[in-house]
Amino acid sequence: MSYSCKVTFEYLKRTLIFKFDAGTSRGVLKTKDVFWVKAFHSSHPDIIGWGEAAPLVKLSLDDRVDFEEVLLQTLNEMSQVSWGVDEVSILKQLEMIIPFELPSIRFALETAILDLRNGGRKKILGKDFFESKKAIPINGLIWMGERDFMLEQIKEKLMQGFDCIKMKIGAIDFQQELNLLDYIRSRFSKEQITLRVDANGAFSTDDALSKLEQLAKYDLHSIEQPIAAGNWEAMKQLCAATPLPIALDEELIGVKNKAELLDEIQPQYIILKPTLLGGILETKEWIELADQRKIVWWMTSALESNIGLNAIAQLADSLNASIPQGLGTGKLYRNNLESPLEIEKGEIHYNPLIAWEEPS
Repeated sequence: MSYSCKVTFEYLKRTLIFKFDAGTSRGVLKTKDVFWVKAFHSSHPDIIGWGEAAPLVKLSLDDRVDFEEVLLQTLNEMSQVSWGVDEVSILKQLEMIIPFELPSIRFALETAILDLRNGGRKKILGKDFFESKKAIPINGLIWMGERDFMLEQIKEKLMQGFDCIKMKIGAIDFQQELNLLDYIRSRFSKEQITLRVDANGAFSTDDALSKLEQLAKYDLHSIEQPIAAGNWEAMKQLCAATPLPIALDEELIGVKNKAELLDEIQPQYIILKPTLLGGILETKEWIELADQRKIVWWMTSALESNIGLNAIAQLADSLNASIPQGLGTGKLYRNNLESPLEIEKGEIHYNPLIAWEEPS
């Protein structure tokens, strides 16, 4: 549907309920609030584009007590805007209109308008993934918890055929975490199973290098955010001395001077979460700068429902993502939307035989 006119926006809120207590080094998650943004033309209210604003508590720039009020005000203002016809002009408009400090709202609007532009079929970007011509490799995520709970998850992921596993660390005894990694590595070589770990900034600057040296014994692919974000000098020193490749994650949130950060810290990898970074154009800019510096990237969802996960998967497809992405969070919730997104043997794919459950 071609248009250069106004679009009406509304939203629905859903509190997603985790199937288990999802442990991170920042605490345990039991629920997650998401806001589904609805875009439609008043003349054709049956054709709907959907996006998702899902700020992460204690991480997102737009994690604020008045978020819902700000979202409503923003959508009312956006309903008065005349939108361009093509994808590029729409994304540029949103970049100019929606403040950098409202990243999840910008991403939700990008997704909703592009979906509407493509006929309200949940098609956002790319082609092959949506048309079921390509599956995207993903990592199997091991959440923090008691040792037995983590071991149970590891066994489950291995049985499901994942060949890339990511384990969250930093909350239980470090030696127990090393033992869990040893359990995997003693059974599977690095050629058979790729192992990633994510510390979510849990290590102190004093002991980080020592812990990285111990972790490196298990032939790990990388470690995400070993120390807390914001200490560029310490992270720079760590990236220079590490025996284990480091991936920046939280470090990227809220950063406008992207090139400066990459040049200063010189990480081996970066991880991109469109909901936290400000959407499609912000994510593409990070990728362009990383590619120029030969820094490898991959994309990760940030606990969105299947609406947001679908958009991120299609963005990854459009950017020719090749290594395993972090897109396996769709099965975390008891009350997620039913969707065509399926995970088989370590890949996420789009099954057109499964209908989308309409948000309500």
